[in-house]
Amino acid sequence: MEDAILDLIPYTAPALVTGLVAYYFFNDYLKSENRKQKIELIRDKKKEILPIRLQAYERMTLFMERINPSKLLVRVTPTDENKELYTQKLLLSIEQEFEHNLAQQIYISESCWNALIAAKNATRNLVMSSSNKAEVKSAQELRETILKTMVDSSAPSNTGIAFIKEEVKELF
Repeated sequence: MEDAILDLIPYTAPALVTGLVAYYFFNDYLKSENRKQKIELIRDKKKEILPIRLQAYERMTLFMERINPSKLLVRVTPTDENKELYTQKLLLSIEQEFEHNLAQQIYISESCWNALIAAKNATRNLVMSSSNKAEVKSAQELRETILKTMVDSSAPSNTGIAFIKEEVKELF
């Protein structure tokens, strides 16, 4: 019996070595294929999500344009000369535009979203600070004050749009 086992060793040893080598190469091949599949899946996901992300940036650019004070004043006109009512109307329009685009934050970076919120808040503050000026007595004077401010400085929404443009450049 022992002689039979010893006689089998010369035949089984090469088979075991060949089996181990085949296992090693096959295992390495499978790992390589898995990596390739993961890379391909990531590439496919990027192809699918890129148009959605671009659409989100487009929508947020439109949001920034719509809350640009000079364009906001053209779109939202006063119904009477009451500056408080007009101020509320402007602020409501800004908030409605923002709420309409809340879901876009899923597709853009957190830093970009924060920059857009800061631009929105700066626009709100511009409207409120203009309304709080003692010399502003009517809705028409409020419009003029906001427009004069825009002549002297850049709209907060321009900063938001610049941020969006930089992020979109990074996508490509």
